[in-house]
Amino acid sequence: MALITLRHERHAAPAGARPGDRPLYAIGDIHGCYDHLHALLAWVARDAGERSPGVAPVLVLLGDYVDRGPDSAKVLAALAWLARSSAITARLLEGNHEAMFRLFMERPAMHGQWLRYGGSETLRSYGVAPPEHEEEADGGVLTALRDRLFDAMPVAHYRLLERLEPMVRVGDYTFVHAGVRPGVSLRAQERDDLLWIRDEFLDHPRPAETIVVHGHTWANERAVLLPYRIGLDTGAYETGVLSALRIDAEGLAIVQAVAAG
Repeated sequence: MALITLRHERHAAPAGARPGDRPLYAIGDIHGCYDHLHALLAWVARDAGERSPGVAPVLVLLGDYVDRGPDSAKVLAALAWLARSSAITARLLEGNHEAMFRLFMERPAMHGQWLRYGGSETLRSYGVAPPEHEEEADGGVLTALRDRLFDAMPVAHYRLLERLEPMVRVGDYTFVHAGVRPGVSLRAQERDDLLWIRDEFLDHPRPAETIVVHGHTWANERAVLLPYRIGLDTGAYETGVLSALRIDAEGLAIVQAVAAG
């Protein structure tokens, strides 16, 4: 296990924003960085137990659990366990990488490009070797690869991917993977926007009627805190930093799991 340290920051809460009536946490894009996730889950359990004994916290995970990092299989195993736990209410959002993963498993011959976006690392995490030349793999090779993945992958992992949510709202905060389409009510948002949107959302001064907490887009290891959106993707697979957020009546806390070195 990699040596992980925790880095803490405190910030004022957005004016007038209500966080709900239970301890509320979120974790950004994990991308197969299991050791970072393990450290943050331990912090959430410890922090919630100290601050609100006997109350099960709400933890929202913002999607992109797989691909690019080394331990996607271990991350999904941890999330499957988390989803069954009575000690915490885990709300698991779908990210665009889970969507690509599922498409490959359903129609591998048509969605081999997933391998080039981090899918090869996910295959390796299940002990399945990807083709040496990914861009040249034909439909037969891709289908055989998918079949080997099905043999290696626990059913619980696939069931977890089928049950991911598009959006979660708690108090005055809305949690999505990528963002929302400005000018469209939260009830009318389209799945593709929730998974993939970037500039139209990121450049808008107030994209929704609530504060939007999201992942999907990162520039460096710093979380983004703006009046109407909070970005928690800090490129863990590349920067070595995975970010979490605690929201309560006292304000916001950003806690980052940082890999040594």
